[in-house]
Amino acid sequence: MMQGILGKKIGMTRMFLGEGKAVSVTVVQAGPCLVVQKKTGPQEGSAYQLGFLEAKPKSMTKPLQGHFKKNGLGPLAHLKEFLAGPEKTYQVGEEIRVDIFTIGEKVKVQGTSKGKGFAGVVKRWGFSGGPATHGCTSHRVPGSIGASAYPSRVIKGKKMPGQMGNRRVTVRNLSVVDIRPEENLLILKGAVPGSRNNLLAIFKQ
Repeated sequence: MMQGILGKKIGMTRMFLGEGKAVSVTVVQAGPCLVVQKKTGPQEGSAYQLGFLEAKPKSMTKPLQGHFKKNGLGPLAHLKEFLAGPEKTYQVGEEIRVDIFTIGEKVKVQGTSKGKGFAGVVKRWGFSGGPATHGCTSHRVPGSIGASAYPSRVIKGKKMPGQMGNRRVTVRNLSVVDIRPEENLLILKGAVPGSRNNLLAIFKQ
């Protein structure tokens, strides 16, 4: 069985579970993905390259166009490798759909978080800031960032102002609430990284 699939975040809503409890859920368009390449050699294990979403040939390089043409496929916008179990083999051009998951299963989701631009330490790390009183000149500054005598430098990993968001984020242990194969929809409990239409990689755990 394929261990993952590519998808696109549609948005968030809420669902009522059987006991009447309302939960926040994320709707993901998971697949369909096409098997672009088989990588089943002794050094590669049982891995497959999946492609997701059609693309225009002009939007990609000549080597990529040749890669798709060699396998008899049209150009696809996104490519990613996934492992597969030994119980089933897949052929190039075969379609991987959302029904590889089951309701109640735990998955992990990788995506790029929303970019928030340059942020200070109060917004980025939750620093409390200085006193909001007359005469204070350090309302939102980080304060001292190092020692003067030893080690006479700023320690690596010090929480500082900088780029916030726009990085690769993995969220684990999300439950599959519902699956709608006819619409290629996967409904997950909780939030996943990124904004609407963000590319996601969903893995079995």
